[in-house]
Amino acid sequence: MNLSVSSLSSGCSSASLRLAVFTLSLGVLVACGVGGDGDASAATSPRTVSSLRLIGEQRIAFKLDFQGTPVGGLSGIDYDAASDSWVLISDDRSDLAPARLYTARLSYTAQRFDAVTLTGTLPMKQADGTPYPNAAQRATLGGEVPDFESVRIDPRDGSLWYASEGNRTLGLNPFVRQATRQGSWLSSAALPAQFNMVPTQELGPRNNVTFEGLSFAADGQSLWLAMESPLYQDGPLPTATTGAVSRITRFDRAGQVLAQYAYPIDPLPEAPLPGKLADNGVPEVLAVDERRLLVLERSGIQGADDRFQSFIRLYEVDVAAATDIRGVAALQGATYTPVVKRLVLNLNTLGLPRLDNIEGLAWGPRLPNGHDTLVMVSDDNFSNQQVTQFLAFEVIP
Repeated sequence: MNLSVSSLSSGCSSASLRLAVFTLSLGVLVACGVGGDGDASAATSPRTVSSLRLIGEQRIAFKLDFQGTPVGGLSGIDYDAASDSWVLISDDRSDLAPARLYTARLSYTAQRFDAVTLTGTLPMKQADGTPYPNAAQRATLGGEVPDFESVRIDPRDGSLWYASEGNRTLGLNPFVRQATRQGSWLSSAALPAQFNMVPTQELGPRNNVTFEGLSFAADGQSLWLAMESPLYQDGPLPTATTGAVSRITRFDRAGQVLAQYAYPIDPLPEAPLPGKLADNGVPEVLAVDERRLLVLERSGIQGADDRFQSFIRLYEVDVAAATDIRGVAALQGATYTPVVKRLVLNLNTLGLPRLDNIEGLAWGPRLPNGHDTLVMVSDDNFSNQQVTQFLAFEVIP
């Protein structure tokens, strides 16, 4: 069953839709594209990003019941040009339903964003074929509690790659894995021990701020992986007066590190009130070309009413002049050159009625004028104080 979500965007022209029928294990899904040749030109025409123009917004209702699961926690998104379909990954730790991915259709033109249509649900499986357990189930079943934060479609074979943050309290390491389009385990990337949890001392990743960003590199063979926040040995978390530094790593399909760079995280956009929470970090990355990446920074500042205000910026970074830090065990006190970053868009300037916790970022089909599109999605944390929000943009080259 498909479920259409009502439009929040406005425009004067109707969508030009292209329908293609494709088959997945979930059944036969109907996909819809932007028109023209979709994303076909992306393989031959280089991408450049000058600025973004907002096309429109869509939202999904809080804990929308779809195929027996509550929709929410959408932390990653990617587009499959071969089938004109999208995948969305939820960071539900198997608490509300088994850890899962959704398939969807997104209908937009250069003038308007018309609809998000969910088309399927895909449970993700561990290496032994069983579902990922929640924390309570793990006590008897074993296995790893998931915290999925990003998903990418393999340009080589259409399989799925996804990242999980792990759990410091449970001693579970973050991971990057490959799965079939049916959600079955294919492989795990053997990433460096610097990313392993060390619960007994302040070393390695902090809890819940590990693997957030994942992207295939422009070569389609290697991947980029971004830490949300610094390793303990790389320095403190950002404050209102000082920024921080996280690591962006390029690795091959087996997990061998090809390069690693320091990414300077901004200071908090404003100081939190006494006793209130605040953070800033990297929730997603997306390759532009061989040396440039788009990087999302997302900050949440808790107000007097305990609600969080989101501050979202999109940067383009260039690694060309940055130091390869893969051999630097601790960045705190070390000498290195970080990546160069350029602000592409401060999303708080868009004038939206609400800007929520944007965590997902993906290229979409190209428009008839040849321009790329970008789509972002927010993680509502399954909180009724937040929203699941989709934003579609035209990329001005």
